[in-house]
Amino acid sequence: MNEIKNKFSIKDLENLSGIKAHTIRIWEKRYNLLTPKRSKTNIRYYTTASLKKLLNIVLLKDNNYKISKIAEMPADVIQDTARELAHKKGQTQHAFQEFKLSMLQFDSALFNATYAKLLQQYSFSEIMNTIFIPLLNFVGLLWQTSTLLPAHEHFISNLITQKILVETENLSTTNLNSTVTYVLFLPDNEIHEIGLLYANYTLSLKGFKTIYLGRSLPLDNLKSFLESDSKMQFITSITISPSLDLIQGYFNELDTLLSQKKHSLFAAGTKLKTLEENRFKSNIKLYPSIVSLLKAI
Repeated sequence: MNEIKNKFSIKDLENLSGIKAHTIRIWEKRYNLLTPKRSKTNIRYYTTASLKKLLNIVLLKDNNYKISKIAEMPADVIQDTARELAHKKGQTQHAFQEFKLSMLQFDSALFNATYAKLLQQYSFSEIMNTIFIPLLNFVGLLWQTSTLLPAHEHFISNLITQKILVETENLSTTNLNSTVTYVLFLPDNEIHEIGLLYANYTLSLKGFKTIYLGRSLPLDNLKSFLESDSKMQFITSITISPSLDLIQGYFNELDTLLSQKKHSLFAAGTKLKTLEENRFKSNIKLYPSIVSLLKAI
């Protein structure tokens, strides 16, 4: 487990907390809120304890505690006050920070304990929309800044995926709305599945019949569904595949196949902004994200 991150630069703290490095330094000098350590080569770094303290400070500050007053509190009081505040106002802010820490330390026990507390106050859909989806977006940004390793992203993504699968399994399959069947798939070589899994959960929660085909599906595998006389609503999500130079051709092929039976397709992804919806012959709707797609259903 030498991939566990337990030393942080001030830039890491900035990326993880949202507080500018310049401000963190001021808090250190003026209020002695954090005390960096030094490596054998005299490079400043911060421990996990410092990160936890900073995240709690941010939580208090965001809830109208003055930094001068926070500075007067012992570290354990800062932690306890943050927990009490989370309990009174809802767990979301505190939970977001706890999930960050669970990811950095590869701590599934912390993740599960935080999630269990959230379920006492919020529905799974609320947790997905207000915490998990913003967390995954945040993780994507941190990965780009080299604050995280790909292993961190995989770890947290897999834990969230497990929760979606469990919640979907627990849904009732009786009294389905059979007026339309939703077929969910990802294009060939597309592996980012969380958004599609959540779409499947949401549709199932609403009582719709879904057929989940999953990741990396060659287009010819949709043939039997495309040839069906029953109304099919296809849903897909694009993150990495097809690439930008191939995406127009991919959707042109889909357009031709869909128009033969009057099926429709909803697609989500930031890459789709290069496409023009009104140029398709069939009913293809494009959305910037899975969340905006689901709002349209």
